[in-house]
Amino acid sequence: MLADITSHVHGADKLEYRAAYLLCQAEIDLAKGDLDQALASAETGLRLAQQAGTAALLPSGYFVMAVSTTRRLDLTTGLQYANRLRDNALLGHVNLMAGQCAWAVAQVLEARDGTASIAHLLKGMVHDRGLACELLVSQPAAASWLVRAAQRLGDEEIAVKVVTLMSELAARNRSFRTLQAASAHAMGLFERNAEALEKASGLHLDRWARASALEDASAVRFARRSESEQEEAVELLKQAADVYFAVGASRDVLRVRSKLREVEGSSGQFARRPCRTSRMKVSQLTDTEYAVAELVSQGLTNGRVARQLFMSPHTVAFHLKKIFRKLDVASRVELAGSWNRLVEERTTELGAEAEFVAEVPVGQLAV
Repeated sequence: MLADITSHVHGADKLEYRAAYLLCQAEIDLAKGDLDQALASAETGLRLAQQAGTAALLPSGYFVMAVSTTRRLDLTTGLQYANRLRDNALLGHVNLMAGQCAWAVAQVLEARDGTASIAHLLKGMVHDRGLACELLVSQPAAASWLVRAAQRLGDEEIAVKVVTLMSELAARNRSFRTLQAASAHAMGLFERNAEALEKASGLHLDRWARASALEDASAVRFARRSESEQEEAVELLKQAADVYFAVGASRDVLRVRSKLREVEGSSGQFARRPCRTSRMKVSQLTDTEYAVAELVSQGLTNGRVARQLFMSPHTVAFHLKKIFRKLDVASRVELAGSWNRLVEERTTELGAEAEFVAEVPVGQLAV
């Protein structure tokens, strides 16, 4: 409909309408889990909105860019757009999407610094009912993300509030499949019900959310410890990895890759080739530590890593100390050698997927 309106607009307003159309399309693409198209539409839409001098359109584009680039593990760009969102909030330009902006910032900070660093943001988003409603209606996938973060923090109150509110929204809007899927996903995660999570994955229209539900179901099954459940957990993780890979979610591919090492390693499938830097140890790395290790193993200096990941060289050095301790290595050279062996093993097992992960597109835009 917006495209049809745009085709009939001429003159100075044409640019503004075209920008609005592209930014609306970017949000739709993100909701479908199409990161490539979302990034492309958002980048062009933002450029046109800036040319038209339409500041009111910018926050929606910043949101799409922040979320999409973070999923691609391009934390440099993700942080840049998160900062722009915060600047716009200070100027009062994001009143109609404050919840979405807070969630975008939270995702970027969580990827960089871990879940504990965003505890205050989670409480702020959830305890303000108006903010939470705006977020969950506009971005239903946020429900399971919030429940998952609350569980990591051991904050059951936040999880209960999110599940309750999402259930209310779904009950009032039964014809909206996306809300039904998000509610089922959040509830299944809260109740640790693998069957419900697998069912929710089939309801999701958003491919990224679908993979997320499969990953959550895998975690629940693995926790049950029976041999059959662990086999099913591995299969669900592989399905999640396929979907994450298809949508270009590099960060999620890396995380699932670590979980596969942990799950399959614990079952003895990799006992044939001992290695000092075990997959179990690599799986303990945070997303930021994983990104630092990946870049350092490629020979980048602390300064270059800092520029890529939008942090100071001192912070890179701090993360390296933790990486060395977790992986039981003593130098950058030893880290590079161990890291390359892991990538080589993964290439043998997963073929094209490992080739993609071995060259994590940090700093490379596609959304």
